[in-house]
Amino acid sequence: MTDGTLEILVDFFNAVEAACVNGRRQIAEVVQVTEKNTVTVPEQTFSILKFDAYKSEKLKNFEVADKQNNHEQNWTHAFNILKAAGATINSRYHGSNYVFSYWLYQDRVFRQKLG
Repeated sequence: MTDGTLEILVDFFNAVEAACVNGRRQIAEVVQVTEKNTVTVPEQTFSILKFDAYKSEKLKNFEVADKQNNHEQNWTHAFNILKAAGATINSRYHGSNYVFSYWLYQDRVFRQKLG
């Protein structure tokens, strides 16, 4: 296989994964699954990204991962999961054992320490 073919396959599988996550979220809404029953991906999916630290008056300490500063496949994988989950600053994505919560804003991945 050529590099171009592999790249197309990776994009395809990322799209399938995002569609599955989105489908799971939609089913959970219909059957009213609580957050306790929600399945999340391992936090390593996000922790492998390169984050830059920021501080603001409202959010205090938080971190941001930009696409151009990360391996494209890793960033796209994380981005697609958050997008399919509808992760926003008001509806953050995290699992029960996560250290950080994650969300999207302006095509960037944000995270902030829980607790």
